[in-house]
Amino acid sequence: MSDTDEHHFESKADSGASKTGKHGHAKCHFVAIDIFNGKKLEDIVPSSHNCDVPHVDRQDYQLIDITDDGYVSLLTESGNTKDDLKLPTDDVLLGQIKTGFADGKDLILSVMSAMGEEQICAVKEIGGGK
Repeated sequence: MSDTDEHHFESKADSGASKTGKHGHAKCHFVAIDIFNGKKLEDIVPSSHNCDVPHVDRQDYQLIDITDDGYVSLLTESGNTKDDLKLPTDDVLLGQIKTGFADGKDLILSVMSAMGEEQICAVKEIGGGK
């Protein structure tokens, strides 16, 4: 189940099925929460149809720098830099990242990706800082 207009994927919150009625196939009702923006979405599909399920990946990177225009520079496992992600819009997560970076702490950012979209979803501190 995906929001095809914005290409977001949902985490399943609830599902149910109805019996075959006079109007054809049994139906499955899905309720889900978008993993990138938190919106609740619903879909009803015939139980005889297949549903696409995208691969959701979570990767950890070390924070190297934060640019003035709101992008982060991250260190990959292979030693390269990843510079194409913006800071998150969630105020709590944004505050944790900015405060930790300003205090000189070594931070690991978790990045969730699905269907060509990536977003910072968590932060954790490693070591004692500078």
